[in-house]
Amino acid sequence: MTLETLVSAVKQDVTMQAEKMNLQSDAIIINQCGENGYLEYEYKGNKIKAYSFAEKGVGLSRNNALLRATADIILFSDEDIVYDEGYAEKILEAFKQRPEADMLLFNMNVEADRATYHIEKEHRVRFYNSGRYPTYSFAIRREKLHKANITFSLLFGGGAKYSNGEDSLFLLECLKKGLKVYALPIEIGKEVPRPSTWFHGYTEKFFFDRGVLYYYLYGKLRHVMAVRFLLAHKGVMCQEIPVKKAYELMCAGMKEAGE
Repeated sequence: MTLETLVSAVKQDVTMQAEKMNLQSDAIIINQCGENGYLEYEYKGNKIKAYSFAEKGVGLSRNNALLRATADIILFSDEDIVYDEGYAEKILEAFKQRPEADMLLFNMNVEADRATYHIEKEHRVRFYNSGRYPTYSFAIRREKLHKANITFSLLFGGGAKYSNGEDSLFLLECLKKGLKVYALPIEIGKEVPRPSTWFHGYTEKFFFDRGVLYYYLYGKLRHVMAVRFLLAHKGVMCQEIPVKKAYELMCAGMKEAGE
């Protein structure tokens, strides 16, 4: 069984990326840098394929990596991830021990103010508990993913029209297509803090974009989930924009998505 790490990067020196991230498997780096190019090199015996593209968008960069992946297992990653020693072996062993699993989610050491999840014990991921996992936690059997015809949305995420959410939509699509997904309390690396490429505060755009996302994520339940979201986070998110206004903005986003 083989593993490839698929890295989405922006304006990076690809010749240093493998060392910077402590990559320990073959890898494909997609560098969004305003120009087109290709570079191939070895790092600690692993083949690193680095593609530079003029276009931008995290969903597009991940799809570009997917098109070129050849390994049995693919691990999605970002430029600001630094992997623990032995991460590749941990991932491959986890799949070997769970032949029924199509996709496994792993823990990453992240600063508290950026953490959206932490897996305490192994469990099956279902629709109702799938909305908080970032893409860098995803490891998937490549052939299963291709057979299900699943790719990343080009509408959401850094560099796209709407803010984050491409990871939640991708995972939801995997579940809809019948992939068996499990979350494991196994840590494989850490995220190095950096300025967000998409988050600029709880602005009108933030709530509008969240409404668009909820239209696609929750369908008929989108309004109920929007109210739940705002009430749960109003102490942090609604200090400048009141809850009522935030809900109106989310509804406007839903309306745009439904047109």
